[in-house]
Amino acid sequence: MTITQKAAVRITVGEGGQNREIAVERRAGKAPGLFWLGGFRSDMMGSKAMALDALGAERGLMVTRFDYSGHGVSGGDFNHGTISRWLEEAEAVFALTSGPQIIIGSSMGGWIALLLARRLLAKGTPAHGMVLIAPAPDMTHELMLPGFTPQEHDSLQNNGYVDQPSEYSDTPYRITRALIEDGKQHLLFGGVIETGCPVTILQGGKDVDVPQAHAIKLVTHMLHDAVTLTLIPDGDHRLSRDEDLARLKDAVIRLVG
Repeated sequence: MTITQKAAVRITVGEGGQNREIAVERRAGKAPGLFWLGGFRSDMMGSKAMALDALGAERGLMVTRFDYSGHGVSGGDFNHGTISRWLEEAEAVFALTSGPQIIIGSSMGGWIALLLARRLLAKGTPAHGMVLIAPAPDMTHELMLPGFTPQEHDSLQNNGYVDQPSEYSDTPYRITRALIEDGKQHLLFGGVIETGCPVTILQGGKDVDVPQAHAIKLVTHMLHDAVTLTLIPDGDHRLSRDEDLARLKDAVIRLVG
């Protein structure tokens, strides 16, 4: 077993009143590195993120994890969060890496992963590969807005937010009007989605937050990349059981080659 050195760093993203301190965990190692993008309200200490860190330690691979602003141990206010803001942070952390990278995104992190991959492709430096776990591209308009009640739509317009209970937390999740409106700038459905790299999608058949139809819809928009969709019939949204983590590691190892 190879154990590589880990380092915790903090970087500042944004200028003036928009600046926030982002916490990053970096494991030194060889390429291709593993670049983790967590989901809405998740952090870099979750089971999937830590499974990837353990894989990096075992295989001697570079691993980069971080918390978006308003998440985990990073600075910033969660209620100021938008896809633009969190994508800017992802790009800033990605700039710390060197060599080819495999981008692994979970839920909302899958959306940000696709946006990051598009920007890397435009620069002529595509990702080495991508693993998406219950990816939620366009979640603001495909998964959030359609489920709002009339009262929640009124709250969004009049109060600027909606508080929704979550099975993952004792406190409700706040969805802001800024998050919804900003999401319009980053919608991917309706056009061809290109990453410039092979993509593996892991999707739970019993996922009630991001249903399997959403993953299938994503695949229909990816016309130029090699895409593998693995449906796990009894899997939920988290896909954090031991067998799910084993599938995740296997998918990454195949991309490492």
